[in-house]
Amino acid sequence: MQEFSPLDGAVLIDKPAGPTSHDVVAAIRRQFAIKKVGHCGTLDPNATGLLIIVLGRGTKLSEKLMSDDKVYEGTMKFGETTDTYDADGELVTSLPVPPLTVEQLNEAFGQFVRDQMQTPPMVSAVKKDGVPLYKLARKGIEVEREPRLIHIYNFQFSAYQEPLGHFRLACTKGTYVRSIAHELGQKLGCGAHLATLRRVVSGKFDVAQSLPLAEALKLTPRELETRVIPFLKLASGAAPAKTE
Repeated sequence: MQEFSPLDGAVLIDKPAGPTSHDVVAAIRRQFAIKKVGHCGTLDPNATGLLIIVLGRGTKLSEKLMSDDKVYEGTMKFGETTDTYDADGELVTSLPVPPLTVEQLNEAFGQFVRDQMQTPPMVSAVKKDGVPLYKLARKGIEVEREPRLIHIYNFQFSAYQEPLGHFRLACTKGTYVRSIAHELGQKLGCGAHLATLRRVVSGKFDVAQSLPLAEALKLTPRELETRVIPFLKLASGAAPAKTE
């Protein structure tokens, strides 16, 4: 039986806004000269938070880890609709925002807490005939997308100061939070888009256990080994202890 190396497993990274998930993978591969590196669940460039980076033989567990439920926190901006449903896109419409309270927002969103079919947005990493949709969108091409079954477990707004609402959402894998923001804006009649997004939980892993990308890239290979969740622990589904 082949022995596992100290770098066969996963490391939890707190992704900053700016780089893509692939950029994070490439930076870690280059910095530590690890041949096999992957990630478990794409975060949009301007999204932040928990990114599970799998290393070496840990890449064999990427599908398993990617299938876990997620928890996000973020803000929605009401009154403005964009073509990408988030702050990266071009402004499409701008409408007055009706008087709103946290209670009204939570009441309006109550019907979203359920099973539902969601169509991936054109600007997404979903592939059509092997080509990511966002690459087609950049060329002005829009194609038919297959709706996917998702489930929202919980969605609560904690604060609202016009035009921004702060929320926390728990959902299944593959849920596009910016699509939900767009739908909620349509329901309220004023439009909305996702202003900020942070992934705080993925399965049994919490962003509090992660290391900011900039700090991770300063580690020595030996220091990185101490941050790696071993392959066998990952395979068993055990979560690491929280670090101070």
